[in-house]
Amino acid sequence: MAFHDTLVYINSTVESISAQFIRIPGSAIVLRYVRSSYQNDPMRSFLELCLFLFAVRYFLASKYSFAKKDFIKLSTKEVDDLVHEWTPEPLVTPLDEVDQTEVDKVPVIVGVSGPKVKLSTGKSVMNLASFNMLNLLGNEQIREQAIKTVRENGVGACGPSGFYGTQEVHIQTEKDISNFLRVPASIIYAQAFNTISSTIPAFAKRGDIIVADSAIGLAIQKGILISRSTIRWFQHNDMDDLDRVLQQVHNDFKGQPLTRRFIVTEGLFENGGDIADLPKILELKYKYKYRLILDESCSIGVLGKTGRGLTEYYNIPATEVDMIVGSLATTMCAGGGFCAGSEYVVKHQRISGNGYVFSAALPGYLAATASEAISIMQSSPEMFTQLLANTRAFRAIIDKINYMYSPSDPDSPLIHLQLNPEVLESRKIDDEDKFLQDVVDECVANGVLISRSKVVLSQEIFRVESTLKIMITTGLTKRETEKAAAVVKAAVSKVMSKAPKIKH
Repeated sequence: MAFHDTLVYINSTVESISAQFIRIPGSAIVLRYVRSSYQNDPMRSFLELCLFLFAVRYFLASKYSFAKKDFIKLSTKEVDDLVHEWTPEPLVTPLDEVDQTEVDKVPVIVGVSGPKVKLSTGKSVMNLASFNMLNLLGNEQIREQAIKTVRENGVGACGPSGFYGTQEVHIQTEKDISNFLRVPASIIYAQAFNTISSTIPAFAKRGDIIVADSAIGLAIQKGILISRSTIRWFQHNDMDDLDRVLQQVHNDFKGQPLTRRFIVTEGLFENGGDIADLPKILELKYKYKYRLILDESCSIGVLGKTGRGLTEYYNIPATEVDMIVGSLATTMCAGGGFCAGSEYVVKHQRISGNGYVFSAALPGYLAATASEAISIMQSSPEMFTQLLANTRAFRAIIDKINYMYSPSDPDSPLIHLQLNPEVLESRKIDDEDKFLQDVVDECVANGVLISRSKVVLSQEIFRVESTLKIMITTGLTKRETEKAAAVVKAAVSKVMSKAPKIKH
């Protein structure tokens, strides 16, 4: 009976409280909301209750005060002694001997950079280690335009583009890019790296599917990971494998709710110098109903008769690609990046592109530099003919190296040289990176500045091969380019002669 009496008392109390609560104005709305919320989403009601209880506890809790703590009082002299004895931890880990040696070997350019530069050692070299492929760096016409823009707009907007950072020069640059690529619209970002890593998560979310080339660069990898989408990889530039992966995705997700699906790849691969098979990718894109995100950071201003990139190289309308992403900091010698496509693609990024919304706008003079570079590219199409001629002249010599081969496309001015597998088996080369660095040092000693690929392996999803990295420029004549190729060839042979053969 005691238990029954308790239940009766609780019920009567609840009914009494309910009757009193109903008398409160607006209580019916609250009750209706709670009942509806509980039926549709009980977990939401539980979380709201927890938040309400936390808020009540927070406002009723006593304030925290240092005055209540019993600290040890120190004299002024004791405080000064402790401060004098305290040694802060270093902000970065000290370099070990290997890293310090590598840093010491980095050449330092004195003065203006260009196709021919002077190093801090006093030596003049031909510069094949820069993205200055069209020799626009230091162009007087671009320089004057940049100075004019600084005088009119200052050195920076100091605010996000969607707030007060956008200036007329930014709007004009976006128009120039979209007109150059022959697409409806474009949007510019303040950092080249953040462009692709903001564009991808602006469209792809958790539950969506991304099929990506296994050799994409680090910025694209980060964008894909940030999106939290389901990721499937296909073998580098292998269209048969891409077809297989797309078919597998189709089979695995058949009958499930429809999600957004993307193919992500590069136009000209930065880590290999080879070119994507765009016609085949587009064929598969339409076959399996995917959207294509194409990173042309290394191909804009390089490929095509007038430098419009991979679409022009294959004579395909740029509108066939859903999103063309590129850098303004490579061949255009400016800064920032862009994404070009439909009006919808651009407008969506103005409110959803993290790198656009939460970053200060690109400095106006860099936007003006990009516009002026585009103007020069359009008025001087012969520079692309010269770039291709220099590239093929360099390859004609460098392809004869017995110990190394180039995975790069014959039309690519971004050239990678990699050790032949047979060489690694027949020669005692303990450290491949050290061998390549010795080649770089030998080239610099003979008047040619090149570089080698350097990546943070812990950040890369797939292994990146160690290579020599060479970038051809129109700033050198064909004869000078051939001379530089001969220097690289001789340097490889000289360094290889010091590697002892392995006795089997």
